[in-house]
Amino acid sequence: MTAIFKFKQFDVDQSGCAMKINTDGVLLGALANLDHPQNILDIGTGTGVIALMLAQRFKDAKIDAVEIDPSAAETAERNFQKSPFAERLTAYPLSFTEFFDKNPGKKYDLIVSNPPFYINSLKSPEAKRELAKHADRLFFEDLLSSASMHISESGALCMILPVDTVEMVDSLAPRHKLNLHRKALISSFSESKPHRVVAAYSFDETAVIESKFVIYESMGKYSEEYINLLKPYFIAF
Repeated sequence: MTAIFKFKQFDVDQSGCAMKINTDGVLLGALANLDHPQNILDIGTGTGVIALMLAQRFKDAKIDAVEIDPSAAETAERNFQKSPFAERLTAYPLSFTEFFDKNPGKKYDLIVSNPPFYINSLKSPEAKRELAKHADRLFFEDLLSSASMHISESGALCMILPVDTVEMVDSLAPRHKLNLHRKALISSFSESKPHRVVAAYSFDETAVIESKFVIYESMGKYSEEYINLLKPYFIAF
């Protein structure tokens, strides 16, 4: 059965994708922040949902999306072509390193990624999920190195990561002249510790802008800020 997730302005067919639509992805799509980006790159696009959300948010932006899994890349391209933003979205069945090798002069105002992040953890027994989820320090070294060469002077790299992974990425970023300049700490409940961070890195050396975001008001009930954030996208809201 085809698993189609309906949003207010577009639909996402999830067939052929190991990684389905999840809270991390939609939070990144809604929270990745930059003033009027004209060129956006989504690394590891999966179903294409983050790219589609960004296309809805930024009406003039052209968005490239890379996905190393050919089946998922095909699904993303199909979702792009069926959306109202088809002319501004393109999927490439490549890793980000392959994509940059083929496009050495490309610059982006915003690069986003919901990357694989189970560092030093057991690998998934399913090959596709392993490819989608498992990453190590070298992955982020490559990502930061590539981003530093392909974001515009005032651009940013924005990712959603576990808290401990952010600490590791923070330590690597300065090697590539990137600095953490914005972070949103994501918690399930107001009293719980953050479990994810939406982190933005840029060439800017100013103080970090920190915010907090809570998903649930109580068990099974979304917070008002979560509802307001995703109201432009989710039919349920």
